[in-house]
Amino acid sequence: MNFTYLLINIAIVIIPLIFSFEKKIRFISHWRAFVPAILITAVIFIIWDIIFTDLGVWNFNKDYISGIYIVNLPIEEILFFITVPYSCLFIFSVVDYYLPDDKSYQWIINIYYGLALILIIFGLLNLNRLYTSVTFLSLSLMIILSIQIFKFRKFKNFSISFLLSIIPFLIFNGLLTSIPVVIYNNSENLGLRLISIPFEDVFYGMLLILINTLIYNKKNNPEK
Repeated sequence: MNFTYLLINIAIVIIPLIFSFEKKIRFISHWRAFVPAILITAVIFIIWDIIFTDLGVWNFNKDYISGIYIVNLPIEEILFFITVPYSCLFIFSVVDYYLPDDKSYQWIINIYYGLALILIIFGLLNLNRLYTSVTFLSLSLMIILSIQIFKFRKFKNFSISFLLSIIPFLIFNGLLTSIPVVIYNNSENLGLRLISIPFEDVFYGMLLILINTLIYNKKNNPEK
């Protein structure tokens, strides 16, 4: 039994959890928004994770996990879909508190439309790579739904909070992939790495956080 992955989960969430009780923002008081956001999104990604693990898109190094499984996923992987979104939603709430709404948001929406188009093209060109195609096409679809259906207008603050998450993302995901705790099948991805991190992980992470943010924002600000 090893607690490496569990300790990484704790490290991911510990600082945001402590500052959740800070008097100005009081992120913890928004639990009616972040709890359903995290749980709903976690169900989606856990099902995805179960399927991809079963198909051999990735697997987990038994030397660095506790050995407790739910279906074919280590318990630490389940916790990952709670600790990461919690921390990222905390960062988004801080950004959203200090930065006013951007009324001229069309320019950034156009950027996201462009990103969605690029992702669709690369996703379709890599249908033989499951991680690449599913991640790129899912994120492109989610971006379009966010704009057209959910009328999400906080892409500026989402982008800022996502960029602020990049440094801890590189640190913690770098640990998971360099130790390695999570082992990727390179035949199912582009084979491009950011140090030890698969290139697709950036967009997988963006999709995870975007869905969480959409639900959180809707629950917290029904009119926005």
